[in-house]
Amino acid sequence: MAGKTDKKVLTRGLKSYSSMDRDRDYIGFATLPEQVHRKSVKRGFEFTLMVVGESGLGKSTMINSLFLGDLYKNRVIAGVEERIEKTTRIEKKTMDIEEKGVRLRLTVVDTPGFGDAVNCEESWRVSSAYIDEQFRQYFTDESGLNRRNIQDNRVHCLLYFIPPYGHSLRQMDLEMLRRLHRKVNIVLVIGKADTLTQAEVKKLKEHILADLEENNLQLYQFPDCDSDEDEEFKQQDRELKACLPFAVVGSNTILEVAGRKIRGRQYPWGVVDVENPMHSDFIKLRTMLISTHMQDLKDTTQDVHYENFRAQCISQISQHALRERGKLKRDSVSSTNDASITETDRLLLQKDEEIRRMQDMLTQMQEKLKATNLAELKKNDSVIDV
Repeated sequence: MAGKTDKKVLTRGLKSYSSMDRDRDYIGFATLPEQVHRKSVKRGFEFTLMVVGESGLGKSTMINSLFLGDLYKNRVIAGVEERIEKTTRIEKKTMDIEEKGVRLRLTVVDTPGFGDAVNCEESWRVSSAYIDEQFRQYFTDESGLNRRNIQDNRVHCLLYFIPPYGHSLRQMDLEMLRRLHRKVNIVLVIGKADTLTQAEVKKLKEHILADLEENNLQLYQFPDCDSDEDEEFKQQDRELKACLPFAVVGSNTILEVAGRKIRGRQYPWGVVDVENPMHSDFIKLRTMLISTHMQDLKDTTQDVHYENFRAQCISQISQHALRERGKLKRDSVSSTNDASITETDRLLLQKDEEIRRMQDMLTQMQEKLKATNLAELKKNDSVIDV
């Protein structure tokens, strides 16, 4: 009995010693991702989405379908008379969404009136000015004294809706993309794609991509997958890249088909299921925008578009400071030529002039000494050759 008891005590002692040995080798920084996760969830997330496109392309329905809400309950559709001289304006709506304990503050920036007027040459100005204003506000807050609670209202993504009835991008579309593609992440969306056949959708996508390449327009580029990603994620990434631009159908109506409730549109010839990949790219757009690339859209806004804007601001501030400094210097020189100059200032100017003359003389002496040394070296070389 005594021998068995000693063996049990020895075994427990060895186990406790091995666990202590493992704890001794464990530092603890492996929990950093968990700490970041807890802090991020507690703080919540922010995302700003701008939607641009002419009226009637299903923008409001698409946003409601994406986030399962109703942001446009009280919207009034303008009549034909109001659209003749209608101008583009900015309309912001914010909603707080919570899913599995994660809070998202979503801001949707709509541009009602875009493309509705007879003259649409400068429809892009309102969107461009709004994006610049949000960058400028963030730069001002970031440069201030209190930087703890900076609210990020920068536009992280711009959904640009293209009408399905065209054969390619219009001049208005090209001008809009040309003005904004270096300021914001642009994702192209073909609205109301259920009006097109699959062959027509494919042809329209090809023409749009050709126009983008011909005009050197750089829209949002999906990041490449890491080598350690699983094959399912890589296949999903390839499918997302292959279906650009997204041809989507939106609907706020819940239909029951074959005992199953779906979000779709009822037509005399059948039902369009919004979430069916054969009918629409809606699921792929939602996956890209929310599930897989939302953080990358925010990172690209911060690291690329905002940094470009910040560099331009700093350059303008530096140039302005140099101009002001030169102006002050010229004013001070002109004031020294005034008859009211003091004796002390006159002596200081004389000393500065003497120092400059001495520096010039020293430079000349160094050049003469260098020339003399070169001549002596050449003379010694010639003597050795003989």
